[in-house]
Amino acid sequence: MAAVTGRVRRTVRPAPLALGLGIALAVALTAAVALGSTTIAPGEVWSVVLRRLGGAAPRPGTDDLIVWQLRVPRALLAALVGAGLGLIGTATQALVRNPLADPYLLGISNGASLGAVAAIVLGLSAGSPLGLSAAAFAGALGAFALVWSMARRGGGFSPLRLVLAGVGIGQFLSGFTSYLVLRAGDEQQTRSVLFWLMGSLSGATWDILWLPALAVAAALLVLQSRARAMNALIMGDETAAAVGVSATRLRRELFVVTGLLTGVLVSVSGAVAFVGLMVPHLCRLLIGGDHRRLLPLAALTGAVLMEIVDVVCRTAMDTQELPVGVVTAMIGAPALLLILDRRMETGR
Repeated sequence: MAAVTGRVRRTVRPAPLALGLGIALAVALTAAVALGSTTIAPGEVWSVVLRRLGGAAPRPGTDDLIVWQLRVPRALLAALVGAGLGLIGTATQALVRNPLADPYLLGISNGASLGAVAAIVLGLSAGSPLGLSAAAFAGALGAFALVWSMARRGGGFSPLRLVLAGVGIGQFLSGFTSYLVLRAGDEQQTRSVLFWLMGSLSGATWDILWLPALAVAAALLVLQSRARAMNALIMGDETAAAVGVSATRLRRELFVVTGLLTGVLVSVSGAVAFVGLMVPHLCRLLIGGDHRRLLPLAALTGAVLMEIVDVVCRTAMDTQELPVGVVTAMIGAPALLLILDRRMETGR
């Protein structure tokens, strides 16, 4: 069985790497707010932000409106979604002991999307972010449970079977989601939902930021508290039991945390592919597989990556905005092929 282990030689110190990522995130956040159809100087960006944080009244003019009401919420949402996807990918790979695991490849994101779209089309969410997140959470857990049961058929467990089951079930759920959208009969709603399903941060507002912020913070705290147990889990159930870790209980906890966080993120950004695959793998190559260091660095790396992706999506074309999922797929698909090629060469 392929396992995600910590045997990779650490080549970068975690503390300097975390500091560099923090600086990169601050630069990326500034660029995300400054760049767009209207370019605003970085000094003006920080002037507006500091004034607003200090409680000052908004100044007349468009810069204040663009910076504070439109771009800052979107930049913060991009960072939160990226951080959350980094955590989900890391936890999922530990859960199934497979570095190819990803909420998109395993069908979890597709299940969350189906739940959210069903709530929108059938009018079950009533415009509430909590209702939408609950529907996405239910869809994510249902999809993951189905994929997991398929992977364990016959009493064994195969990482390859898990990935194949995830891809197959994910495509089925995606097709059913498209059917629901087309069945809605509202052309404008159909276009907006399809764009959202490819990943979009255009709906970012101050009113919805609290939910992903709370979910990402809570997930990081829970996962960090279970980091040592996750280190034992990736070495096998028998090794985990030898050090007092209940593999069944830990998997159940990781199952719920990843499902809940996936549901929240899908409800605010749609299904964003491959970030959860790339980020943990890159961090593991740099610092090894110790989850005590891996989890926070994966969150930081994911935040930086999503910030850069969102800037590209907003500025690559003059007439329209690219869906976030389009750019992450263009980066992530070659990354997946590279990982597969590397694993075939090593025979793992």
